[in-house]
Amino acid sequence: MKKIIAFAGSNSKASINKQLVVYASSLLENVDVNILDLNDFELPLFGVDLEKEQGIPQKAHDFLELIKNADGIMLSLAEHNGAYSTVFKNLFDWMSRIQSKTFFGKPMLLMATSPGGRGGKSVLEIAENRFPFHEAKITDVFSLPFFSKNFSDEKISDNTLNDELVKKVTNFQEAL
Repeated sequence: MKKIIAFAGSNSKASINKQLVVYASSLLENVDVNILDLNDFELPLFGVDLEKEQGIPQKAHDFLELIKNADGIMLSLAEHNGAYSTVFKNLFDWMSRIQSKTFFGKPMLLMATSPGGRGGKSVLEIAENRFPFHEAKITDVFSLPFFSKNFSDEKISDNTLNDELVKKVTNFQEAL
């Protein structure tokens, strides 16, 4: 059975991106899904001086190992001021010090949602351009605008958007 990891690029306990990635991962069939929470991988703020003094934290190694052992990645990025959240960027920076190709050629479904009409498109553009340099094999990108309007009862309530996500999840699963 294929194994994937699914997580939100957020440390908010009420993360709308975590809700989206949990829902998207529930659409997979015959796949072992490991939902990760970045709160379980708390790291000091990356800095080269800190790295020289203390080395790379074990939790960065642990997260990278989860990626390495997975067959695919579902990631829904939170957008803070048009870019990655600090918690995700910090984890990404630490992992890239261990292995610059942090995604190991794994298929990735890249998503984002936000309260507004752009649905995290700015952070998705950054990730779409950056992640292939780290060997992400992005199968599809999905943006969910107006989260509170389009997501209720733990699923996407807008049929057109839901159908779009289902198709992209199917493409991701076929790439595993």
